[in-house]
Amino acid sequence: MVRWRSGLRRSLAVSALCLAGGALVALPSEAADAGIAELVVDYACTGGIALNNSTVNLRTKVSIPTTLTVGQPLNIGWKLGYKQDPTRFGSPDYFAPGAKVLVTGNVQLSGSWVGVLQPKGSLDQPNQLQPGSILRLPEGISDSAHTDRVGTLKVSPRKLFVDFIPPAGEVMVNDDDPRVSYHAAADWAYLGSEPLSIGDYGRDLHRTNKVNSWASFTFTGTGIEYVARRSNEAGKVGFRIDGQDATPSFVDASKNRDGTPTNAAHEGGLTLWRFNGLKYGEHTIEVKNLEDGKWAQLDAFRVITRELQNPPNEYRATCSLVSAPVSVDVTISEAGGSQSPDPTGTGTGSPSPTVSPTVSPTVTPTNPTATPTNTHTGTSTPTHTGTTTPPVTGVNSTSTSTTTSTPKPTLTVTATVTPTRPTPTAPQVIITPSGGAQTGEAPEGSSGLGLLGAGTVMVTGSALGGVALMRRRAAHARGQRDS
Repeated sequence: MVRWRSGLRRSLAVSALCLAGGALVALPSEAADAGIAELVVDYACTGGIALNNSTVNLRTKVSIPTTLTVGQPLNIGWKLGYKQDPTRFGSPDYFAPGAKVLVTGNVQLSGSWVGVLQPKGSLDQPNQLQPGSILRLPEGISDSAHTDRVGTLKVSPRKLFVDFIPPAGEVMVNDDDPRVSYHAAADWAYLGSEPLSIGDYGRDLHRTNKVNSWASFTFTGTGIEYVARRSNEAGKVGFRIDGQDATPSFVDASKNRDGTPTNAAHEGGLTLWRFNGLKYGEHTIEVKNLEDGKWAQLDAFRVITRELQNPPNEYRATCSLVSAPVSVDVTISEAGGSQSPDPTGTGTGSPSPTVSPTVSPTVTPTNPTATPTNTHTGTSTPTHTGTTTPPVTGVNSTSTSTTTSTPKPTLTVTATVTPTRPTPTAPQVIITPSGGAQTGEAPEGSSGLGLLGAGTVMVTGSALGGVALMRRRAAHARGQRDS
């Protein structure tokens, strides 16, 4: 009974060590927030949407981490704002809601790495724009780089670029818009407050019956449509774009689409001619009456802009540093916290606990000439010599008998249990700079209760195994005595 209790205590001790080791592996180390350097940097912007050769001044704040560990992202944040003066970026033309302002930074990396980061940010303009309408800037821009080795970087903010991206869509321009010019204006009649039943856009119209009288309109986009009336009193109208004859070069407003003469006296608001596929930019259309005594009529223009893959170069503003160049040193070190827990509780060292309990019961037979020996190590492989074959119960046990006497054997059992637990490594929880994503966190669903439950199962299994082993040994010893 004493031996059984001793074995049980040893089994419980081994299981307790395993449980403690498992709990230590699950404990995360803590990492402090990386330091952040914040720089106030002023810029002067010219060209593009800095209209009328003006200079737009920006005040920005650049945030750069100063200390990182390998694996943390190098996050560059940039807050943007107009400086306190009346100058602002302005819309270069008329645009429907949905135009976009795109800001791109330029950050030079030198030292351990050599390269460029380009923080970007954009903001949609929610309202319809007219030339000179103030453009809103995105609140900030950002970019990041993955750190994969130890070193020291010098991070230097450089130029900013501010682009304007027109929205894809259509914009109607009425015939009375001041951007539409009527040459020999006296030859053009203006009709206002026309009946709704005719369908004119804006219920008005310009028309002339003088041959070669013409009107022009300068627009920005990728296509243009001519909107006018179809009428049995109308005639041929010719078109030129950017000083060259367009294709098709004219339309006959007295005929239907299939070429048959129209019976309509006045049918307004119709798209009679269109031209698409222009390179985005500024273009001029000319509308000319080709028949004397026939009406050339102008109701409206529809300006078309297709979706653009890249911002137009003509709208780009370049922003240069006002003050002297500035830079920040960033130190990248090895990820810390991969310590090996000490089961003694001191928190140091790399333990590999080994428990080697040895149980050596000895029975002295009355016949000294017979010396049967049973040696059991770990997996219990006994060898027995005598006239009888005592029952031995265990895992992978064998028995051999080679004598004619009837001894009471001496039984020696040596049990060695060597559980070896690998050195645990505590997972790291790295907290990245402000604005960056946290990495290295344990996945959701991990629970200390789960670990305690697993340890409990280990303790119970070890205890039951010790009980079974001790019972087998006791039964074996009784068999030897009985024989």
